[in-house]
Amino acid sequence: MARCFSFTATRDQCFRLSFSQSGLKSTSTDLGEGTVMHCWVPRRRQQSKPNLLLLHGMGANAMWQWNEFISPLVSRFNLYVPDLVFFGESYTSRPDRTEAFQ
Repeated sequence: MARCFSFTATRDQCFRLSFSQSGLKSTSTDLGEGTVMHCWVPRRRQQSKPNLLLLHGMGANAMWQWNEFISPLVSRFNLYVPDLVFFGESYTSRPDRTEAFQ
């Protein structure tokens, strides 16, 4: 089967580049029991800046929802931008689907 051009994949790559150029890096943490959390974190955390956690709502991943805000916020805060479990690159093999688990 021939590969097709994907606007979604292309936009995702643009967002990745944008986050990276803003001084954030992509990282994944194994939380155990089959759960992995993906997060964008500061490449170099600065003690002089406060930390800010940006949680996304329903959607593909955090990049799609926060991209427009990264540039103005990154100069004032150490940004932490996770993909919630079941979104983006965060996943679990656990059967739990409750808000408390999230």
